[in-house]
Amino acid sequence: MPDAAPNTAYVLDMPARRTSCVVFASPHSGRIYPDTLLQRSVLNRNMIRSSEDAYVDQLYASVAEFGAPLLAAAMPRAYLDLNRSSDELDPALIQGARRHGHNPRVSSGLGVIPRVVANGRAIYSGKLTMDEARLRIDRYWRPYHGRLKSLLTESRDMFGQAILIDCHSMPHEAVAMAGGPHSARPEIVLGDRFGAAASGVIVDQIEAAFADAGLHVARNTPFAGAYVTQTYGRPTRHQHAIQIEIDRSLYMDEDTIQPNGNFETLRDLLRQVTAQIASIGSDPMSLAAE
Repeated sequence: MPDAAPNTAYVLDMPARRTSCVVFASPHSGRIYPDTLLQRSVLNRNMIRSSEDAYVDQLYASVAEFGAPLLAAAMPRAYLDLNRSSDELDPALIQGARRHGHNPRVSSGLGVIPRVVANGRAIYSGKLTMDEARLRIDRYWRPYHGRLKSLLTESRDMFGQAILIDCHSMPHEAVAMAGGPHSARPEIVLGDRFGAAASGVIVDQIEAAFADAGLHVARNTPFAGAYVTQTYGRPTRHQHAIQIEIDRSLYMDEDTIQPNGNFETLRDLLRQVTAQIASIGSDPMSLAAE
């Protein structure tokens, strides 16, 4: 049966004039839950949202003020994961999907069409057809990545470089045990695939932007970046990709998935951070140092 989902694959907030080579993108903050998904899922609305990077697009809502675009997914991660390859199909969920070697993400239920949400909770009681999977990919995955590619190409054409900031949030428990007994627990984790996805000079500047705002930053642990940073991070081609994870407890109640009392404070703080990051991409001397 065709999925009666909306036709909107993404929301794009473009600046009046692009003055930065930086592109901000939020692939997991989509919150349009199709009725067909909610009807077929064994989870209630709150549980199915547990893997969503809730409100991340709103935290970065000021990006266009600083001459950079913000691309945000419309559909939720539980429906389609834009941080996966389109061929990462899970045979345990998709009828007719074939296993191609060992892929730990797919094996754990986190393929492009997720089988589970946070804490391994199953979304469905049965399988989906291959036609359903392909429809989701064609309608939402391809338009999102097509637009992301064009934004990065435009940045390279206009500025000679492109910097992708891949915006995410992480469960507090993911960093609760991080940091040694004598170091602060990270509130921000930057992922550059251990240097493979971005110039160290640029990552240093991004880390400094968060540190200047008083936030504790770690790199690549516990999150080094996934499909997006691996695919779009090409430093030798003057294209850099950095994943940014924000501790959800800083701005929301993870049980109710509602903003907490610190939401506006963090949003204002990130306005300062994004202004500094966007300026990296508009400073020729900064880019020349790379």
